[in-house]
Amino acid sequence: MNQDRRDRLRDAAIAVLAREGGRGLTHRAVDAAAAVPTGTAKNYFPTRDALLRAAAERCAEQYHALAEALAEARPEQGAGPGAGAGPASGPGAGAGPADATRLAALLAGLLRNTAGPGRIRVLAYLELQAEAARRPWLAALLDPLAAADFAAHAHLLRTAGLPAKPERARALTLALHGAIPHLLTGAPATLAAAGLDDLDRFTRELLAAVCGEETR
Repeated sequence: MNQDRRDRLRDAAIAVLAREGGRGLTHRAVDAAAAVPTGTAKNYFPTRDALLRAAAERCAEQYHALAEALAEARPEQGAGPGAGAGPASGPGAGAGPADATRLAALLAGLLRNTAGPGRIRVLAYLELQAEAARRPWLAALLDPLAAADFAAHAHLLRTAGLPAKPERARALTLALHGAIPHLLTGAPATLAAAGLDDLDRFTRELLAAVCGEETR
């Protein structure tokens, strides 16, 4: 099968999930989003479950690529438009940031992308999680992706020279994951109350809360 067309269909499935929700994910909708002849998506992904699997795998691929790009960026680039924290392993790949300042910039970049370039992917992933509540096979597919974030953030803490005990990595990961719905909604009062109206400040303060004086 044509890999470029397959990827185009997988990207279209993500777009449909983000725009229409799980109920809107049909072969016909994916064909329309991909601008391909009717029946193309069904030829590549014969069932709706196959569409869900394709979207989940594509989300993971996109997040890995994005996290690697941020990790390789210079510190001043890391705080710029970047990625979306949460739904897959990846931010712990490679050497990682060398200190708390660089780690805060990397995490801010990951969060910033949630409401920006990564919004469609993150919305689609949340829809996949909802579908996974009713489909054990999909839960099993997503489980290692989400679980890997905890180890990845522990790795980032270590490379930045910060305490990386499991409870600290858990607190950091859950705080980042918990920020995602608020960033997607973008309600100003909630963002301000949560400190998410300034993501650079938020990640610096989060690291300070998780790791204490070691961040200074």
